[in-house]
Amino acid sequence: MSLHPTLQPYADAWTHSIEAISELLQPLAEAEWNRRTPCPGWSVRDVVSHVIGLDCEMLGDPRPIHSLPRDLFHVTNEHQRYMEMQVDVRRHHTAPEMTSELEYVIIRRNRQLRNESRDPGTKVRGPLGSELTLGESMRRHAFDVWVHEQDLRTALGRPGNLDSPGALVARDVLLGELPRVVAEDAQAPRSSAIVFDVHGPVEFLRTIRVDIQGRGTLETAPALGPAATLTLDWETYVRLACGRVTPEAVSDRLKTEGDPELTAAILNNFKVTQ
Repeated sequence: MSLHPTLQPYADAWTHSIEAISELLQPLAEAEWNRRTPCPGWSVRDVVSHVIGLDCEMLGDPRPIHSLPRDLFHVTNEHQRYMEMQVDVRRHHTAPEMTSELEYVIIRRNRQLRNESRDPGTKVRGPLGSELTLGESMRRHAFDVWVHEQDLRTALGRPGNLDSPGALVARDVLLGELPRVVAEDAQAPRSSAIVFDVHGPVEFLRTIRVDIQGRGTLETAPALGPAATLTLDWETYVRLACGRVTPEAVSDRLKTEGDPELTAAILNNFKVTQ
């Protein structure tokens, strides 16, 4: 392997998740491809189309030339329009066509990863013409594919892999968003601390400290007398942060202490994916 050591965890996470997705799809009857997933407006087929599209973009394939229909009410912004293109172009593909394309993309991506010798800091193309480093691109991709694996597991009633390599990448991605969620979006008071106590297959205790300038930082040290504490399980944390459920829908799986207005503001701004 010529892959840079810092990129290996992301390659491993992607491999684990994509192979799990492939395994989930093998026994499905045609009708099961139409099951709704937690992704608004997307079926099992749509989520798989999205995953295929993501990997095609990692391969540098040209994007499909396709006009979206006007009645896709779940598409409300330019980012969603961008992502929907790879989905809608496959909406009428059969189950064998979908699984064949996925397998072919997996083969091509494995070959790409075996030959990947670029530095993690190399600039690559991102969504909507953005530019990001190869390391960040692979990290985000591993996160996306694991989250969509969980979407498919939810739709098909096949829970699992909540502690897989992809789950650990997802933990780090989501924790990286917490300072902004708490300090900027939820406008937590300055010179305050908010504690997140997460249990389950992936568990952690983290504190977001908001300084006198209103900037948030992520810390592992526990806080004495925090302004708020949120306690929840890992699966609920992921589903909230990825916009799969509302705080009201999982209120029985959430425990909050401290300022109720602050905890409500944090939960109402918890979604970090588009």
